[in-house]
Amino acid sequence: MRRKLPIIIIVLVLVAALAGGALMMRTPETSTTQTNIAQLPPTVTTSNAPAANAATSRPAAPPPANLQNVHVRGRTDAPLLIEEYGDFQCPPCGFFHPILKRIEGEYATQLRVAYRHFPIRSQHQHAAEAARAAEAAALQGKFWQMHDMLFENQKDWKDAPIARPVFLNFARTLGLDVAKFTQDIDSAAVANRVLNDETQGAARGVKGTPSVYLNGREIPFEVITNYDSLRATIERELAAK
Repeated sequence: MRRKLPIIIIVLVLVAALAGGALMMRTPETSTTQTNIAQLPPTVTTSNAPAANAATSRPAAPPPANLQNVHVRGRTDAPLLIEEYGDFQCPPCGFFHPILKRIEGEYATQLRVAYRHFPIRSQHQHAAEAARAAEAAALQGKFWQMHDMLFENQKDWKDAPIARPVFLNFARTLGLDVAKFTQDIDSAAVANRVLNDETQGAARGVKGTPSVYLNGREIPFEVITNYDSLRATIERELAAK
């Protein structure tokens, strides 16, 4: 037994060393994963994040509500429909806006875009009011102009203590009847229009913004925030038609 004791000790030391080395090799991977999750915007749902190419392989989502009650731009005969549930104060939505505009320009004859309100009221104090501003502009035929102005000038109002003066200035810039705009932005009809979008989005399973669908299938967040990835997803959808 005494002769075997040194051999046993050596074996135990080797096992301990190997276990320690394996633990050290796993640590950087775990740390990297935690850091990446921590860096994701808070208005985006990440718990079920799928692979980047999953948009063309997952089952279709439930069909959208009647597009007659949704703000849509693009050709009615376009084979592709991108639907966005957005929040005008959401930084990721602001980041997505120029990417989508570029895609719209490139696929002008093949793409329609629909926008639905989904203000994250618990995180963005001006989001609901911004949505109402867009709807008040819509009553004067300028929803998309206000939509673009809100996103493209997001930095001018998202951190302001009071955003209303900025929205009124946008209305003037767009040539709106400011008195009517001021009345409409606080109307029950406009508030209900925004709430209807939120209710429809919640029923569809929307939990964060931007939530974007291509022909009924949700596009992963990591795809919509990268122009090349989004373009590749669109090309795959066109090829499948």
